[in-house]
Amino acid sequence: MNETARPEIIYYAAVSLDGYIADPGGGVEFLDRYMQLGEDYGFSNFESSINGIIMGSGTYEKSLELAPWSGGDKPCWVFSLRNLKPAAPGVIITSNTPEQVVDEMYEAGVRRAWFMGGGKLASSFRRFDLLTEYNLALVPEILGEGIPLFEPSDTAEPLHLIDSKVHPSGLVQLRYRRRDD
Repeated sequence: MNETARPEIIYYAAVSLDGYIADPGGGVEFLDRYMQLGEDYGFSNFESSINGIIMGSGTYEKSLELAPWSGGDKPCWVFSLRNLKPAAPGVIITSNTPEQVVDEMYEAGVRRAWFMGGGKLASSFRRFDLLTEYNLALVPEILGEGIPLFEPSDTAEPLHLIDSKVHPSGLVQLRYRRRDD
């Protein structure tokens, strides 16, 4: 498929200062104090701008532990080699490659998708140049260990900062796009 006929895939995640998106067990309790402050951090605007979701099976299962399915009517592709049960009609459990899924998303009318994790799957999407934007909430916490934003890679990727915002809580929102130079 022609790259111009692909949806934008935005890796939107909260990440600790030392680069973790969750604790070793997949927990995100380190975010609780920031969510309790009642600040939106731009999430509502972001969520209304997307019309598809991508996640790994661990993220999917953790999200179902935290609350009932909240993907609304947006189609969601969950990468898994296991036989998981879809939580809603729009949830698609897939073992296809990232490139195949991005093509499926485009055919389904998805033009902007939220890539919500995890780090291993993000590395796979990155390896195929499928992530177009990184929208990261840098959380002023050091976890010490956990699930990394990305797995180690031998491939550099130059990025261009397109926006940043410091929130009163100390959380810093950073938006980057791939540089094509």
